Amino acid sequence: MPSLALLAASPSLLSAALAVAAPDATALPQAEIAPVMWSLTAAQVEGGQDPATPPRDRPADGPPADPAPQFDENGQPVGEIVVEGEIGPPKSDPLESVNEDSYRITQAVDKAVLEPIAYAYRDGLPEPIRDGLGNVVRNLGEPSNALNFLLQGKVGKAFGTLGRLAINTTLGVGGLFDVAGKPRIGLPYRRNGFSNTMGYYGVGPGAYLYLPITGATTVRDLIGNTLDQALLPFAVGKPFNKPAYAVTYFVVNGLDQRLAFDEELAQIEESDDPYLMRRQTYLAQRRRDIAALKGEMIPEDEDEYAEAMSSDAAPAPVLQSDGAAIQPLGGAEALLITKPH
Repeated sequence: MPSLALLAASPSLLSAALAVAAPDATALPQAEIAPVMWSLTAAQVEGGQDPATPPRDRPADGPPADPAPQFDENGQPVGEIVVEGEIGPPKSDPLESVNEDSYRITQAVDKAVLEPIAYAYRDGLPEPIRDGLGNVVRNLGEPSNALNFLLQGKVGKAFGTLGRLAINTTLGVGGLFDVAGKPRIGLPYRRNGFSNTMGYYGVGPGAYLYLPITGATTVRDLIGNTLDQALLPFAVGKPFNKPAYAVTYFVVNGLDQRLAFDEELAQIEESDDPYLMRRQTYLAQRRRDIAALKGEMIPEDEDEYAEAMSSDAAPAPVLQSDGAAIQPLGGAEALLITKPH
């Protein structure tokens, strides 16, 4: 009788053997005979397993054993299909190499120039004067805030913002004092802008950018912030279209933001990958900003996609209903689909 290995490798011989063993072919169930492939581990060979004999498919007292991985002569897995494509959220940083260079240059300039100037501004001017200058800058942004609340259909907040502008411009001496924010009046400052309006109506953030002076932003936020800053010069004109106004606005606003961001910046610099941490914190914060406008609450620590992308561990396979396992490969640019035998 032919050996089992020879019969398994030759469907014609196996069919002939079955015909001899059972002359009544009609009594046998019809089945498609296909070549069989198997492989043995080193432990099986050392343990005396005959390489010409296929391994047992099922333990004597248990469920079928998982088959060992099999490979063809080209080293490709047998029974596995590699499907090229993108999975997960779209890549948010297509300009990563350029952004990283810009980040490093900007941080070097910050350490050498901006940080000393910001600390001198903080330590050289009394706090009431710094607060007053910051209030003026915020007051100049109120027309854009009010307009965008109106565009978002939030009429109550739009009129509340206009009320803040009127009160602080008059009683607050041109915005030096935040009279409207006092408890007796109770009109808090609410920042808004055209980038928020675009996000509110479903416009995606676009590619992440890290630009000199501007810092962390996205394509949507860059366009929106440009429109915010152009509103007064184009809609009102003098004196907001004068270079002196623009320089004063950007200097005061930039120094205030640098000081407000100082503690978070120090934490980012202590991380293993400061650039990645800055990108993640910025994108997560902007996501929460847009969600808040829509009435959706997102916890501060919820950023599962960022955590997964920053982890060095390979993601676990996802089991499908048909028993197939889908495993991301190569930076989530391909799928390895393993079908059960």
